[in-house]
Amino acid sequence: MVDKFLDDLKRKYSMSEVDTQGFDGIKVMGMTFNIKAYKAEGLGHISAMTAKGFLGLMRMDTLIITPLEKDLPLYSYDRIFAFGKDTLMVEMFDTMLGSFNSDELKKITDAYKELPDTDPGEHWYDGIKLGGIAKKGKRKISSRLDEMAMAHFEAFLKADASDVCDLETKRSKSAYYVEGLLKNGGPSTDVFKKAIGDEKTAELFRKVLFGTNEE
Repeated sequence: MVDKFLDDLKRKYSMSEVDTQGFDGIKVMGMTFNIKAYKAEGLGHISAMTAKGFLGLMRMDTLIITPLEKDLPLYSYDRIFAFGKDTLMVEMFDTMLGSFNSDELKKITDAYKELPDTDPGEHWYDGIKLGGIAKKGKRKISSRLDEMAMAHFEAFLKADASDVCDLETKRSKSAYYVEGLLKNGGPSTDVFKKAIGDEKTAELFRKVLFGTNEE
């Protein structure tokens, strides 16, 4: 799905690759992570991360959109295939300067409400979370999860949003979430910190995954 998302983005935006040297191909907890990042002109920072391990029994896909130039929420897609189960997690975070109308996105989640839910748990960032998707089931529902993920993603990209005039404030609101991850931790944050240390994880998050640094 990540490749399909990137193809969709490339049709809508001019994208240039960001250097991920030093991170692409790293091995963490028995998983090999392939990491790419892009600057999408008129939208912001994009990162795509895929990981495989445990003799092919586990695969993780992640796509993150940090809309620094378009006033949309930060968008995070995670897909985990593990031991016969398929988990889809989509989260949006309030990095907005204005408001966001999520009516079209809610129509999509309502259309797939028969798919089994999973509890995303409680996290420090719940106060800035704008909803999303949390589904988990056997591989037989994977095609439906694919449909749901693509429909949700396309609706997000089509959402009415103005161009960002105050780039500094927009970046700082995105950085608030990223710095919160680094400070308070989270499932993936903690795994990276344990494997590559705090400093390297901070560089990965700020430069590669979210693009909130000034470079």
